[in-house]
Amino acid sequence: MSGVEAFFAGLPVIWIGVIASLAAGAATGIGALPVMVITTVTQRAQDILLGFAAGIMLAAACFSLIIQGVEIGTLRYSDPLIGVSVVIAGVMIGAIALYLVHRFLPHEHMITGPVNADAVEIRRVWLFVMAITFHNFPEGLAVGVGFGGGDISNGLALTSGIFIQNLPEGFIVALAMLALGYSRTISIGIALMTGLVEIIGGFIGAGLVTVAEPVLPWALAAAAGAMIFVISHEVIPETHRNGNETPATFGLMGGFVTMMFLDAAF
Repeated sequence: MSGVEAFFAGLPVIWIGVIASLAAGAATGIGALPVMVITTVTQRAQDILLGFAAGIMLAAACFSLIIQGVEIGTLRYSDPLIGVSVVIAGVMIGAIALYLVHRFLPHEHMITGPVNADAVEIRRVWLFVMAITFHNFPEGLAVGVGFGGGDISNGLALTSGIFIQNLPEGFIVALAMLALGYSRTISIGIALMTGLVEIIGGFIGAGLVTVAEPVLPWALAAAAGAMIFVISHEVIPETHRNGNETPATFGLMGGFVTMMFLDAAF
């Protein structure tokens, strides 16, 4: 057992979820720091970075959430078909829940920025920022439930993957804010705030599996479903919007295999 695993092993699950989700969420602010010296990046590079983030999310949903959910569900219900059915239901619940958030939460009114900027572009950028913020919540939830059942290694792999995929997201959010005329400091701060919502998700996820361990396979599956919904509904369309489908797809593949490596390493 590594020193990090030993440290987490001595803490209550709910505190592990909070600390790990805080670390993962803070990556958006860390990833935004390069805007202090870099102010422009090609759209192609941005789409590749977002594709990379999507690949990590997809692999995390599969390897660290769905597979573990099936294994735990099978053990809990003593039947692989029931275990798989629970996870299928949980995945759909997570996806539908996030769809309802996107459908009914009035985030389309979050339109701000300098008066001399194009209103349509401001709206699109802020919608993108809000989408990043919304999808960071299920990531935090995933981190929280990822430590459920005492599986520290799985939780650390998941946390590491989400930390890495938050780096390019934070950078791109900060670039978008710079383009709207915000200062470097404020742009970094906004990027950081999009990630800190993960703390809420981590607390809720860890709290759920602490007070009601039977919900663990459901929670793992729901977090995975929410993440997969975000990948298909938000991230991939964003990376394909500018004609960079092929490089963005290879970026996604790179993120996917990176998460595979992290899962195996931990």
